[in-house]
Amino acid sequence: MYLEVQGLKKRFGNKNIVDDLSFSLDKGKLMCILGSSGCGKTTTLNMIGGFLKADGGRILLDGQDITDISPEERPVTTVFQAYALFPHMSVMQNVVYGLKFKKVPKQEAEERGRRYLEMVGMAEYADRPIQSLSGGQQQRVALARALITEPKLCLLDEPFSNLDAGLREKLRFELKRLQKELGMTMLFVTHDQEEAMILSDKMAVMEKGIFVQCDTPWNIYHNPASDFVRDFLKLDRLIFQEDGTMLKRITE
Repeated sequence: MYLEVQGLKKRFGNKNIVDDLSFSLDKGKLMCILGSSGCGKTTTLNMIGGFLKADGGRILLDGQDITDISPEERPVTTVFQAYALFPHMSVMQNVVYGLKFKKVPKQEAEERGRRYLEMVGMAEYADRPIQSLSGGQQQRVALARALITEPKLCLLDEPFSNLDAGLREKLRFELKRLQKELGMTMLFVTHDQEEAMILSDKMAVMEKGIFVQCDTPWNIYHNPASDFVRDFLKLDRLIFQEDGTMLKRITE
């Protein structure tokens, strides 16, 4: 497997936040971790990204043990809920920022920057200050900045939760298009059931630090492993694509 998480553990005080968690993800796939607030999903993401030290277990990516590697040295990028863009920089400067640590020449960095801004529909905003952009536009810039370094794994922590429903739906489909186009491996955390069903190649429902079910959206929807999973999803009739991912919900 491309990403392997083996027996991951995290405690805060006397409470197990992530409890002996193991899962794997194939290269080029998008996996959503779905759960309510406090279930351990963001803590799991932060340990994989290196922002939290695990109390136990191992994280392997493309055969490399990255468990104890610092965040900046991991071949991993993260898109945060709060965007985390530099307000004093232009759009282009934000997007190419990570390339300077890879010693990419300035001209090549700007060429790559324009290419990735085009992918997210933001090329015409390259010279604009970040503070002049809307929330949706800033999230597109954050996504371009994460992808431009061509990481082995991209982590996304509820990146669309601050956006209105219409824009959130649009960006979901754009993210899925980009992920497939680039063959990028992604791990996406959300509390939104519909979002997880739409985006996932593989989906995990998390409760109290463990995965209570981990499977394709189609299998979880049609064969929930427990009453908790069935009740948590609370979805109406769904239409799935041939690859098993959700296309839309029927509400009439």
